Amino acid sequence: MCGIVGYIGHRKAYPIVIKGLKRLEYRGYDSAGIMLYDGKEMHVSKTKGKVTDLEEKSKDIANSAATIGMGHTRWATHGVPNDVNSHPHTSNSGKLVIIHNGIIENYSPLKQELINRGYTFKSDTDTEVLVNLIEEVQKNENLKLGKAVQVALNQVVGAYAICVFDVDKPDEIVVARLGSPLAIGVGKDEFFIASDASPFIEYTTNAIYLEDEEMAVIRMNKPLRIRKIKDDSLVDPYIQELQMNLEQIEKGGYEHFMLKEIYEQPSVIKDTYRGRLYSNEGVIRMAGVEDNLEKFLNAERILIVACGTSWHAGLVAEYVIEEFARIPVEVEYASEFRYRNPIITSKDIVIAISQSGETADTLAAIKLAKEKGAFVFGVCNVVGSSISRETHAGAYTHAGPEIGVASTKAFTTQITVLTMIALRLAKAKGTLNNSDFHRYLQELEIIPEKVAEALSTTNDIAKEIAAIYKDAPNCLYLGRGYNFPVALEGALKLKEISYIHAEGYPAAEMKHGPIALIDEKMPVIVIAPKQGHYDKVVSNIQEIKSRSGKIIAVVTKGDTQVRELADHVIEIPETSDALSPLITTIPLQLLSYHIAVMRECNVDQPRNLAKSVTVE
Repeated sequence: MCGIVGYIGHRKAYPIVIKGLKRLEYRGYDSAGIMLYDGKEMHVSKTKGKVTDLEEKSKDIANSAATIGMGHTRWATHGVPNDVNSHPHTSNSGKLVIIHNGIIENYSPLKQELINRGYTFKSDTDTEVLVNLIEEVQKNENLKLGKAVQVALNQVVGAYAICVFDVDKPDEIVVARLGSPLAIGVGKDEFFIASDASPFIEYTTNAIYLEDEEMAVIRMNKPLRIRKIKDDSLVDPYIQELQMNLEQIEKGGYEHFMLKEIYEQPSVIKDTYRGRLYSNEGVIRMAGVEDNLEKFLNAERILIVACGTSWHAGLVAEYVIEEFARIPVEVEYASEFRYRNPIITSKDIVIAISQSGETADTLAAIKLAKEKGAFVFGVCNVVGSSISRETHAGAYTHAGPEIGVASTKAFTTQITVLTMIALRLAKAKGTLNNSDFHRYLQELEIIPEKVAEALSTTNDIAKEIAAIYKDAPNCLYLGRGYNFPVALEGALKLKEISYIHAEGYPAAEMKHGPIALIDEKMPVIVIAPKQGHYDKVVSNIQEIKSRSGKIIAVVTKGDTQVRELADHVIEIPETSDALSPLITTIPLQLLSYHIAVMRECNVDQPRNLAKSVTVE
């Protein structure tokens, strides 16, 4: 959540910071602000609303020659979204300015102590408390900015990524992180600071990712210094080359990032298995699995922890791993797992799934699992993210940047990775015979072609259906087996971007309550491919029809039985039951997208949501 952008160098800072904030809009926010220092005066402009509102408000400083600046997009935690609570925040003296992602949990006693010492506060934020705490430390102990930040951070409890500037030290910015990501772009005689690399990818491909409890003093014309916050020990900066390119974070002619990312799925699924799956040789080779194969084969249980869409991908994996590899699997919400004192042993494997690799609850679950002695395997999309560093091993999805807040390609690429893991374990354990193993490899290899076909054949019908049901107040999604998690994911997509109440259910559970909701005004989306529990799903559809519900059915191409019962039919290419979620999810993504567009919702930045949930 929230976005940080900073610059110190030889270019004009304003356009870099504003463009960077726009690149971070996907993270979700409700206000924005900017600070510039031109060598004589510090200029702060901030406002409730979007970055475009900030541009309008900061017109008078847009042409500033300042070559140092910081910007922020805020997602409200402490204090309502308004101009005063927006970042940046200045200290009482007006000399220090800060931007901050995260939450300072002990801000209240710190604030009271500062009030007792004569400090006053304009905002309701924890961030204003932190900048004044830094000032108090700096003043009382006569410390330089970097040391004052370090001392202050050792007094706070919570999570943070911060940038701090002092008008008395106009050639440096101090940054630090704990639990919230922060990247430093290293250019020629210039540095960039951001929550991720997207704001500075056009200027440099060299980046340093701060680890938890690390801080850096970034100074013009001097080497970067990174220290541990706790013990002040020096850290050797590790500069890595970014794999991202500018084209990946632009819309590429699509109206929305979400639509672009839906249509990228054939190529990114292929990227996910490229270099790992060799159907002609009958081989799946994933370094993170191969290097730890014995641990997987000896595991008594696999625990999958995730949130949101990643949790739904984990549910699909539960079906696939248990079916293929015959290893017991449990899937947990990371937010519940971390607080319920779970029973974890050294014989467990924990698979943590996160698109961003920064999800706070999932990271906390990883740390808990490691403390209990479990082997932890990460599945994420962002190279160098916290989860990729905290886990013992893992696999990247290679989906490329996902800018739309509502995940689409993350879901299908996560399922692809998890299916390959299941197949590799099944091969090693001998729980899948050779002919079935080869068949699944061949089917997975041609899934991108079938996803492309589904995109080309289902988009228009999804748009037509969307026009009919865009004003429906409620919607029910039903699926069985492998496609029950797809029903959950379809309902989540509709809720996230169109604000229509929707629920996903196992189709058989409909009669245990939800059937009471069905009438002629209730659209019911039923996932009914020919494989799996087809006859049972047909019976569920008949139950809906007898109660006048409006049936939208996702069926295998050529289906006739469901067509006779449904009000609307969306046909998809045939594939095996276990791989069907990779295709059945496509029309549901398109349906949600078109409904949201027709309702004039902000598709890429739904209200109240953030892409990377780095606070609890």
